Amino acid sequence: MTIDLNLSKIISFIISRGFQIHPDALVLIENMEGEMIQIVEEILSTKKERKEPKIISSEDIRRALGLKHITLTENDEVNRYSTLVNHSNSDRHYNIEKASEKTALEIITHDSSDFKNHYNNNVVYDSNYSINSGEGVQGYISLFRSRFDKSLKILSNRPDGKRIKRIGTIKQSFNQSRNNSNSNLQSKEKNEGSLFVAGLVMEKKLKKSSYNIIIDDQTGLLEIAAYNDDLKKQISLLTLDQMIMIELENNTKKKNYVMKNLYSLDVPDRISNRAHSEIYAVLISDLHIGSKFFMENEFQMFLNWLNSTGEHKDIVSKIKYICICGDLIDGIGIFPHQDKELLEKDSFSQMEHATKLLSRIPKHMKVFLIPGNHDLGRRALPQPAIPKKYADKIYSLSNITMLGNPCMIDMEGVRTLMFHGQSLDDTIATIPGLSYSKPAEAMKILLKARHLSPIYGQRTPIAPEVEDMMVIEEVPDIFHSGHVHVIDVDSYKGTLVVNSGAWQTQTPFQRAMGITPTPGIAIVVNLSTLKPYQINFANF
Repeated sequence: MTIDLNLSKIISFIISRGFQIHPDALVLIENMEGEMIQIVEEILSTKKERKEPKIISSEDIRRALGLKHITLTENDEVNRYSTLVNHSNSDRHYNIEKASEKTALEIITHDSSDFKNHYNNNVVYDSNYSINSGEGVQGYISLFRSRFDKSLKILSNRPDGKRIKRIGTIKQSFNQSRNNSNSNLQSKEKNEGSLFVAGLVMEKKLKKSSYNIIIDDQTGLLEIAAYNDDLKKQISLLTLDQMIMIELENNTKKKNYVMKNLYSLDVPDRISNRAHSEIYAVLISDLHIGSKFFMENEFQMFLNWLNSTGEHKDIVSKIKYICICGDLIDGIGIFPHQDKELLEKDSFSQMEHATKLLSRIPKHMKVFLIPGNHDLGRRALPQPAIPKKYADKIYSLSNITMLGNPCMIDMEGVRTLMFHGQSLDDTIATIPGLSYSKPAEAMKILLKARHLSPIYGQRTPIAPEVEDMMVIEEVPDIFHSGHVHVIDVDSYKGTLVVNSGAWQTQTPFQRAMGITPTPGIAIVVNLSTLKPYQINFANF
């Protein structure tokens, strides 16, 4: 594909500002005369000021130029400059040729049909199109800076968030207070109240009389001691590398920094969005097609049920959405001696089998499918959508939208965060009282942290992305995960929390680990009430 030099400059300009552009907008730009860079710059400025989505549409172009509505034919949309450009930061951007070299990470150009498949009206956010990996140590520095900045923005919405001081400033104040009887710190206490500091959790240390925590920001490290039992319990429920805010005691007589209050980012109490009519969504995950333990008969019964007009017809007739939350296939080489547990010993056979099953889903039902750690493609988080070269036939199914992990979709106004759930392993392993039998409790920890994979350096692989896409910036109405193969449904501050189990019976590994799965169950949610139902096809 060749692209006009001026158009390429405009694309580079847009992505260097962290924006994307719809193919229809490129068609308009190509046919315009004059200084389009200046016009585009005005559009970006306006969208940033209004906090609008970071994608330039044809309507944005028309509005800037004062044009009347222009209708594009299907030919125009498919054959013109149908390129979706991944966003980037100003220090790292890709032109069209460089982007084509990054197909392994799915940082590629897409035609209009792909754009429609991914960015239809239901997709609020898809990490698939935001992936822009850094390199090495510098990449991880960018990742954690992005995490800190995004988290600080969430904290700034709190009344006390405006009063957060940098660690360097706090240390300087304390040092001055110890050497000055007319302490700056004491005067600040009178004038401003308590001191607040925020940082990423670097270490937790349980001592004889206190529970100490070390936090980090860009100005340094700070160790803070908690002596109160309630605060100690709160610290025990924190994950490493998550963002927190701490209110410090203004007591200059003590030699250390003492915690007065502790705040995680958390989600606010809220009334969730609801659909205006009785429409249902089905939440499932972890099919593991290709495994000897895949419940083929039960899944076929589920597909028959979706196509039936018999039992539960009142529900089936109102199902409009199906969310599949990763691990479509069992994959190859995921764990040692996996081949002994496989019926289909190559991924292409597994994908062919999966395609035949998914093609049986009624075409009026919209299917959203994200990858898991067993699926083809990159395993590090965030994960691009399953690459098209491995799943071309699934992409061709008109009712299936292939998305990245994580993503957020809109189903009749109900915002649903889909995340396969790899990080639940680390969360359950490090937080006292959590277990695989109640994964919703671990999911609540992620909501409190406002991060889908806060712990770095353990079992969950995290890519050195320029932007941390695992921060939960928007509070979901439904939080849907899988991975642990255990059904669990709960609610937290207005968010319906669903772990949708699996369609694979207990494996030897799960037996050795003492994990008892609850497979063959579909979670059906009434989007007008957010009331969930469990339909057990293992006992159907």
